Order: sequence, then structure tokens, then C-alpha cells
Amino acid sequence: MKETEIRKYGELMREFHLRKLTVTEGGETICLERSGGGFDTPVVRVGTEWDGEEERQDTGGLVSVSSPMVGIFYSAPAENEDPFVSAGDQVKKGDTLCIIESMKLMNEIKADLDGTVEKICLTNGQVVEYGTEIMRIRRQNG
Repeated sequence: MKETEIRKYGELMREFHLRKLTVTEGGETICLERSGGGFDTPVVRVGTEWDGEEERQDTGGLVSVSSPMVGIFYSAPAENEDPFVSAGDQVKKGDTLCIIESMKLMNEIKADLDGTVEKICLTNGQVVEYGTEIMRIRRQNG
């Protein structure tokens, strides 16, 4: 796919405030995805084997945990309780990181790796879209 076509799709994303766009042309698949909560420069993934279900990026040991659904982010199990995790906390695979409320259901988001929470990217009660970055975890060496 030519750079001009990729730029055209990037402009469409900006115009329609899309977070993710996947296009397949001539056996080639390209996925444009905006990182973080804003509408900054898209992350581009190119390849015929991309499955569309990649929810996190690993950059230098930092793994971005993204929302698997649209909903409301909650950092704690209930109002006036301590958050599940804070920056600097160690987490193990299977630990609850947060809750995303969607359609009146409370969905626990669990860690799928061992590591250290580097940054919480959202505030309690914030509305999230599919793919919104929730937090960054530094992968545990080993």
C-alpha cells in the first residue's frame, strides 16, 4: 500500500474521530490505530497476518493495557475503597487491575503478565472506548 493511501486513511480517521481503522486491499491488510486518549499520530501495523485482536503494544518492556470494551473506568471495587493497583505496584498474571462498567455489568480487567504498574492513564469514573489505554505495565524480567 502506498504512503499516499495510508495518509488518506489517516485523514479519514481524524475527520471522523476514529480510534481504529483496518483496511484490506489486494491481499494486504493495514491497521491504523490511535494511541492514548487523544487523536494524535496513528500507530500503523501492516501485514497480512494481523488478526485485529491485538489489544496492547510492547515497547521496551512496557506493555500498554487497553480497554476491551466501551464503558466507565473504575480504579477501585467500590467508592471510598483503595484502588486495585497504583503506580509502582507489583502485579501477577490474573490480578485484577480495574473494572470497566459496561451496560450495567462490572467487568474486571485482569493482568495477563507479571510486572510493575508504571502509569495509570485514566481517572476514576472516566468514560473509555474500545482500545483506550488504561495503564502501562513494565514486564517482569525473567
